[in-house]
Amino acid sequence: AMAASLLFSSGLSCSIVWMTGRSACLSLPDRRKMNCSRTFFRYSRLATLCTAAQLSRDVTLFEHDRTRFFRLLSVFCGGQFIFWTYMGHFAFTELRDTGGAAGTGKAKVSPTTTTGLAGLWSFEMNLGSNTWRYGFTLGCLAIGGGIAGLGLLFCRRSVSQVVLHKGGRMVTVCTQSPLGPRRGRKLTVPLSQVACHAHRQESPSFIPLRVKGHRFYFLLDKEGTVNNARLFDITVGAYRPV
Repeated sequence: AMAASLLFSSGLSCSIVWMTGRSACLSLPDRRKMNCSRTFFRYSRLATLCTAAQLSRDVTLFEHDRTRFFRLLSVFCGGQFIFWTYMGHFAFTELRDTGGAAGTGKAKVSPTTTTGLAGLWSFEMNLGSNTWRYGFTLGCLAIGGGIAGLGLLFCRRSVSQVVLHKGGRMVTVCTQSPLGPRRGRKLTVPLSQVACHAHRQESPSFIPLRVKGHRFYFLLDKEGTVNNARLFDITVGAYRPV
């Protein structure tokens, strides 16, 4: 019974030491063995990760084809740009200044137009003046250009495919295109220049991918397919300062 109690107490103490990380009650040789085993475990895990990164062939880590959506987006943005450009042209050419004289020696016409809401509040304005005409024109061009620019930027930052090349040191990021799959922009950079600033399981809709030398994030839609989740997490999906 005494031997059993001693065996149980020694096993319990070793378990507590292993869980809490405190090795004060162990002898010096035992502590050295424990430290060596922990160091070996860490380096073996690191070696496993490095071996996983040394690929013998190209691996497609992520793929997502949204050609139909970006075709519709291109039609919408193009239509908006044409419409607002026409509105700007109309405002610049058709609005007439009603504040000047109708002709030399003729009486002046009413210089302004009165606008009001049932007589409660009214103001006078001349829609043909240079201020209103240039303001309408620039406003319409800014709206049309802004919609087209945002659509183009979203298309060039939406990722359709991520390929980790043989050896695990180079990555190719392919963007979406309305012309079809694999017709978008292809960017090949070293793996050390690519990082994810949010884990793929924490992002609600898009995985932000950072590429060194580019101002905005590349977006990976979570509806896409991650072919090798573990390899993705330790290579492209890992966080690193870039």
